[in-house]
Amino acid sequence: MKRLLRQLPPRLRHLLLGWGSVGCAYTLGSLRSGPAWVLPELASDRLLAFDPAAIWLYLSFFLLVPAAFWLTPQQRLRWLQHAMQLSALLAGMVFLLWPTTLAYPPVVSAPSHGLLQLLLRFDTPGNCLPSLHGALTWLALWALWDDRRPWRNALLLLWALAILLAVIQLRRHLTLDLGAGLLLGLLSGWLAARPVLHSFFRYRCA
Repeated sequence: MKRLLRQLPPRLRHLLLGWGSVGCAYTLGSLRSGPAWVLPELASDRLLAFDPAAIWLYLSFFLLVPAAFWLTPQQRLRWLQHAMQLSALLAGMVFLLWPTTLAYPPVVSAPSHGLLQLLLRFDTPGNCLPSLHGALTWLALWALWDDRRPWRNALLLLWALAILLAVIQLRRHLTLDLGAGLLLGLLSGWLAARPVLHSFFRYRCA
């Protein structure tokens, strides 16, 4: 497996190792059976009414993450991979020890109804807190941030905020677990930059 990974283009390899670990965390969380704690809806959540049309902004997340690996400077690739792996590890532990869910609204007929139904087939309702959608959006924004390009930074920030708002509007997460996800991304990014943790990772940046 390692030999196969080394033969891949460096950016693709980092993407698979970083983002792929998130898929492992979701899979681990889905293996736990039993009741999950229902997250409360806060006043901040009720400011955004449920709207299936938000799925389009929600799905743009799956463009932002690959863009982060493709466009971030070479020297940040290893950090980004490790930060996502740490996010997946920490979130996976929470998913197993303390599963959470929320009261999902019924999906009514809408132009985006079919796409949302397809998304729900692959969703794991017991893996709400912390939101990896929030953690990875934050890490992608962090990786792409460039002080020399303020206009690009502004556009990236608006894109990230639109994704986070769409997550709540689509009711895949609430303010509570989305906030926990953002804190997870901040913590994971900070830890991944610590030299003491580099020895725990065996993948080298080409």
